[in-house]
Amino acid sequence: MSLIVLGLSHHGAPIGLLEAAALDPSSRGRLESTIVGSEHVVEAVVVSTCNRTEVYAEGLTFHGALTDVSEALAAATGVPLPDLQPHLYVHYEDRGIAHAFSVAAGLDSMAVGEAQILGQLREALTRAQRRGHVGPALNTLLQQALRVGKRVHSETGIDDVSRSLVGVGLGVADDVIGPIAGARVLVIGAGGMGALAATTASQAGAASVTVVNRGLARAERLAARVDGSARAWDERTAALVDADIVISSTGATGVVVTSDDVAAALAARDGRPQLYVDLALPHDVDLSVADLEGATRIGLAELGDALSHAGDVPQVREARDIVTGEVAAFLTERSGEAVAPTVAALRSRAQSVVDDEMARLERRTPDLGDAHRAEVQRTVHRIVEKLLHAPTVRVKEMAQAGQGGSYAKALSELFDLDPREVSVVSTPPVIPVTDDEEVGR
Repeated sequence: MSLIVLGLSHHGAPIGLLEAAALDPSSRGRLESTIVGSEHVVEAVVVSTCNRTEVYAEGLTFHGALTDVSEALAAATGVPLPDLQPHLYVHYEDRGIAHAFSVAAGLDSMAVGEAQILGQLREALTRAQRRGHVGPALNTLLQQALRVGKRVHSETGIDDVSRSLVGVGLGVADDVIGPIAGARVLVIGAGGMGALAATTASQAGAASVTVVNRGLARAERLAARVDGSARAWDERTAALVDADIVISSTGATGVVVTSDDVAAALAARDGRPQLYVDLALPHDVDLSVADLEGATRIGLAELGDALSHAGDVPQVREARDIVTGEVAAFLTERSGEAVAPTVAALRSRAQSVVDDEMARLERRTPDLGDAHRAEVQRTVHRIVEKLLHAPTVRVKEMAQAGQGGSYAKALSELFDLDPREVSVVSTPPVIPVTDDEEVGR
């Protein structure tokens, strides 16, 4: 069994490819089903955000799992595998663990240190748990990654360093329409990014914040939180006219703001400029909007360039140090767990031998007093404990040094341990998660 992480992100894939490979929630679930139904994979979790699509998989064999996951990802995204492969990254075992922790801490994000990834990871894990796509290996890994991410945000100043995609996009407003304070903002989409956009704009002193969403009730709830207003989805084109800044992040599969929509809005605004901040993947705002006089369009590609200088500041170094320490601790604990079944089976075998011999003593010496019998039993147990002490300590030490597997195998062979007994101890039960349970509990 081995951990494999395969995916593509803003680090090595063009935005166009990331858009093509983006998956909606239902597609992520179907991809997981395909992967866990393959020959070489037993667990899978798919994470798809505005700057990454990646699969965490627990495989029976490395090469077989890699083939299964690659082919399933290509089929799910509709991107031919030869077009995907040059941009895919693969992390295996220790590197996969380090990657998961770095992602959860926001260190691998386009906006370094952003905290939204925690919610996205939690959502992915919850979905996989409810559908039975995740077992003890990935559940343990991703639960730990979420804990590490929370620790980084609570113990470092990375939140002060990170600039969200929304913040960077609004930072362009000064050059396009003047100060945000007093500007009218239209937010299209009331999901996580939309909520962040509405809140950020409100806190920056926007004159008004209007929210448009496919579900009006959700738009109204978000608007109420920022003292704004909500409009129905089919009113979004009309709402463009009043907006100085339009921020869109809907998760739709097609364009929701066309070039014609923007041209009509500009004509009705008598030359007043507009800024369109497109945070969606695939993009919400027609790319040709950038060619219209009076309109400025900023997408993820431009935002990525603006954030590329986020750099190696002290708070980021501190966060990386925490992640490095957590990875080391996780690996040490996991190596100990890997040999624990062998140790448990060895002690179980020893206890069985003691029980058999004490039963034989009972038959041969029926007149032996209880006190003497108890003393004999204590003596036998002390002998067994002393004999097992050295191999038990040694196997744990070698596990921490990365050599526990071979030593555990030697113990199994020397003491003729039943492989079935060891495997039973090695496989903890999977506890199903119901719809009303939270992943963090």
